[in-house]
Amino acid sequence: MTKAYSTFTTTNPTIDPDAARIVDAALVHVPFDGCSEAALQAGAADAGLDEAAVQRLFPSGPLDAVILHSAMADQAMVEAFDEMEGRPDRVHLMIRELILIRLRQSATHKEAVRRGLTLLAVPQNALASARALYSTVDAMWRAAGQRDTDFSFYTKRATLAAVYSATLLAWIADTSGDLANIEGFLDRRLQEVAKIPKASAPMRGIMASGQRFAEGVFEAVSRRARN
Repeated sequence: MTKAYSTFTTTNPTIDPDAARIVDAALVHVPFDGCSEAALQAGAADAGLDEAAVQRLFPSGPLDAVILHSAMADQAMVEAFDEMEGRPDRVHLMIRELILIRLRQSATHKEAVRRGLTLLAVPQNALASARALYSTVDAMWRAAGQRDTDFSFYTKRATLAAVYSATLLAWIADTSGDLANIEGFLDRRLQEVAKIPKASAPMRGIMASGQRFAEGVFEAVSRRARN
């Protein structure tokens, strides 16, 4: 278990302020140094902290920093949504806005986000990646007022994980800098999410094998997060 996991969960959003300062400062170095120890050390120096602080706050190195950055982005997304005037009142539109908020907030450090995703894609980081994705989609659903814990809990999160992941990758690949180019892509994916609240009655048909697998992963991640 990394430092980021032990200090941050969706239900316990405690982020060490010194760790957050290092991550924020390191973002400008990531495009040049990658998600590396060098970027963390440079961020610490910019934040007025020393090498010992990096070792203490990020015992697993850059992976801890990437996970913490994702947690910080989750928190910033929810705060912006909560402060938003004229918020939509339909669930799928809330989810749409939350995803767009997160992408807008990430735009300044898009290359750092891309480097972070590359690190998370390394096979040995699969569980860390799943946990970060779980925390993000759980934060989105909860911000949209979906706090139920019935059968649909994992179905909703597994489906949103697929939508968000696809949209994030499309955003990373887009070089126009115009978020409007991604909105159509997102809207097509959200057609499925919009149906989820209506589909939470007893199972209709056989669940796709991919979704069953995703739900199993998310349930395991959730149990570990509570332990």
